[in-house]
Amino acid sequence: MIKLLPHQIDAIKRMKNGCILNGDVGSGKSLTSLGYYYIHNGGSLRSLSTGVYTMMKNPKDLVIITTARKRDTLEWEGELSHFLLSPHPDATPYSNKVIIDSWNNIQKYKKLYGAFFIFDEQRLVGSGAWVKAFLDIARKNKWILLSATPGDTWSDYIPVFVANGFYKNKTQFIREHVIYSRFTKYPKIDRYVNTGKLIRYKYDILVEMNFDRTKLPKEFGAVKEVTRHHEDIWVKFDHMKYREAGKFRWDPYKKEPVKDAAGLCYLWRRITNEDVSRQIAVLELFEDHPKMIIFYNFNYELDILKTIFNGIEGVETGEWNGHQHDPVPTGDSWVYFVQYAAGAEGWNCITTDTIVFFSQNYSYKIMHQAAGRIDRLNTPFSDLYFYHLKSKSAIDLGIARALAEKKVFNNSTFVKRIRRSA
Repeated sequence: MIKLLPHQIDAIKRMKNGCILNGDVGSGKSLTSLGYYYIHNGGSLRSLSTGVYTMMKNPKDLVIITTARKRDTLEWEGELSHFLLSPHPDATPYSNKVIIDSWNNIQKYKKLYGAFFIFDEQRLVGSGAWVKAFLDIARKNKWILLSATPGDTWSDYIPVFVANGFYKNKTQFIREHVIYSRFTKYPKIDRYVNTGKLIRYKYDILVEMNFDRTKLPKEFGAVKEVTRHHEDIWVKFDHMKYREAGKFRWDPYKKEPVKDAAGLCYLWRRITNEDVSRQIAVLELFEDHPKMIIFYNFNYELDILKTIFNGIEGVETGEWNGHQHDPVPTGDSWVYFVQYAAGAEGWNCITTDTIVFFSQNYSYKIMHQAAGRIDRLNTPFSDLYFYHLKSKSAIDLGIARALAEKKVFNNSTFVKRIRRSA
């Protein structure tokens, strides 16, 4: 059995049914959640401190709802093995069921009763099918939720507040706390009221899992202090093509008119992302960092990156996206291309100290998760480097501004603002 770290054991002592375990990426939330399940199903807290296993007594069925990548890479199965648990009945001494599935299949488990659910990574936004299934499950089972970014606004907490019985439903929450703007054509929250009550509820269910690297045991082998170096690398873009795209609304790649704000922003981004100066910047960074992960958004970016490195002898490449799932390269000189949508979470790498963001993602949460792929508890590097490639184009600056404000960039809002300022 694995011996848990002090910050994990401290969190387990403070956890309860219906809580959100809030720990930064790489802090060990998965093992901590399983430790909580273990002691609440007959295991021993002393076992978690010493690593000497004590058998559980009639453990409940365990369902882990996670990302598709974590399910497919068997990451959770590795963590479960420390507690003699497995989705495969012949690999465990217990008779309970252990299920690992993705959020896309959460509705399959609405009829389960008396089980224990671990919801990995916050996906409960709005009032769609996932939220409805979650609320059904929460009423009939024990559960906890794991998240590195639990919520930016009070509305993000509505599903968990309702599941904990603080409110009967979303309508009651809105009636008590939400004031809508009177000057918009669609419902837009202007402000929240009676927030003291919301703060009290939030800290009732939020379990912070902070860790101090200087207090980690020597045998863990981690460095005592890690410094994150975030650096903006400014690159050029074709001003003439950019202005023409905004003026004529014509897509030269598709040979057709631009139909909407999303199409125009995509076109502006492609013009800026394809500039040769961005490619040169990547190669210059590679000279100093011969092992690097590069995050990108669009397929044409991947084509550019592959063209750059395919011509360099001795460089091993791999990629993770919706079509290809290569392992992280292991040679002396390598580049790993990762699409944000497919690989911003659910894996880690401690064999490099460098991530390059070839383009920015619209969501700061995704950017934060992506950066966490190399910032792990057991990283051997005391300095981690994150390079953000940006141009001075309005679209790049607009996205950067939204990320700095911890907001999601909105195409329509950006285009309207550009039109008003023109």
